[in-house]
Amino acid sequence: MTDEQALVLAQRDARGVHTLTLNDPKRFNALGSEMLEALQAALDAVASDADARAVVLAAQGKAFCAGHNLKDMAANPDMAWYQQLFTQCSRVMLSIHRLPVPVIARVQGMATAAGCQLVAQCDLAVASEEASFATSGIHYGLFCATPSVPLVRNVPAKRAMEMLLTGDFIDARTALAEGLVNRVAPPGQLDAEVEALVRSIVEKPRVAVAMGKAVVYQHRELGLEAAYQLAGQAMATNMMDEAAQEGARAFAEKRQPAWKTPAGGSGS
Repeated sequence: MTDEQALVLAQRDARGVHTLTLNDPKRFNALGSEMLEALQAALDAVASDADARAVVLAAQGKAFCAGHNLKDMAANPDMAWYQQLFTQCSRVMLSIHRLPVPVIARVQGMATAAGCQLVAQCDLAVASEEASFATSGIHYGLFCATPSVPLVRNVPAKRAMEMLLTGDFIDARTALAEGLVNRVAPPGQLDAEVEALVRSIVEKPRVAVAMGKAVVYQHRELGLEAAYQLAGQAMATNMMDEAAQEGARAFAEKRQPAWKTPAGGSGS
């Protein structure tokens, strides 16, 4: 398989920003077993890059991702086959969650079912005005249970339930208003909007970003008292890092922080 034929195209720039592009436009970038395997391998490669700073998850073609391939699912009416597929998909989603760098979905088109799940699972999302979103499995008798996991952690519960129970599409502006995406841009400005978000992130110390991502997701699942205990300890630990010390000195001295930059070109 040539690079052009690969199901996931992977690039890395000098800043440590990885761009992973779903590359099966004829099948609307459906999350079949082979696509999930390719995406998992790409995410594992990012996890092993000590100088990674961010991930942009993009897609080729008109659709961002149409979710699982129902034709394949209909052709394999076997409980073990289904369990393996959904376990594989959940592993990909958890890998996004566990990466120490932010993952930004670049949504240029339709994102349905597990494709909508993929957007919701990313830490951030920027959508084209032409993008649309749905958890549409219910139209085919399949409640989108796994997509509901990140969806209800992004969108208010009643709106999430409406999407899950009706399968109806929402447009990009509605997705923005309800918290499923962070920014919406005209199609011609989508890349510039993504880059603006990336640039803002990579300007910050890597240690602080990684710690912040981890602690937010940890304390979200806790009660209030435990969440404050965890967050307070995280901030104390963060303050012991040289980058935070430099930031505090810069604030006191009324100047911009001078972050140390390793030889690879990424922040500390």
